[in-house]
Amino acid sequence: MTTARQKVLAYLIKMRTTSAREISRALKMSAPTVRHHLRVLVSDGRLEMTSVRGREGRGRPEKVYSIPRAALGDNLSALSDILLTETGSSVRMEALAKRLAGDVNIKSQPLAKRLNLIVEKINQMNYHARWEAGPQGPRILFGHCPYASIIGKHPELCQMDAALLKELFGDDMEQIAKIENFQGLCIFVTR
Repeated sequence: MTTARQKVLAYLIKMRTTSAREISRALKMSAPTVRHHLRVLVSDGRLEMTSVRGREGRGRPEKVYSIPRAALGDNLSALSDILLTETGSSVRMEALAKRLAGDVNIKSQPLAKRLNLIVEKINQMNYHARWEAGPQGPRILFGHCPYASIIGKHPELCQMDAALLKELFGDDMEQIAKIENFQGLCIFVTR
């Protein structure tokens, strides 16, 4: 048996973008019921409100909903795997790290602020990172590997991560732990 929420989600997957009013009409459900399910689906991260459009005539503008881009998937892992395999050792991980770091110049900041800025920057790249104090100095922990689908074939990406942190932090970074089978943390410390 399909629930009302599953019907709303299925309709959005089919239509790509739509409003609560359009869903209500198509599924013959009340507008308040549809809006309730849309709120729940947005809070769960299964949908996103993408825009607001004005209505002709009277009434409030309508919110338009869609499936989040991340949920639609892409082919970047396969492409990255092929590119790394084809280019082999000619890829300079330090150069990639420098490009990923961008023009961030935070080396003159106090240590705690620098660490917070580094974590903010790398979290924009989906590392789910944090930092903590350690016995030999600060440690940067990654809770997620954005390259998890290809890291087994391309462990050189861990070197790129260390080079990225070096570029941002200003000191050599050493990886002392790795996420294994989507469990654990990648941990980097200063040398």
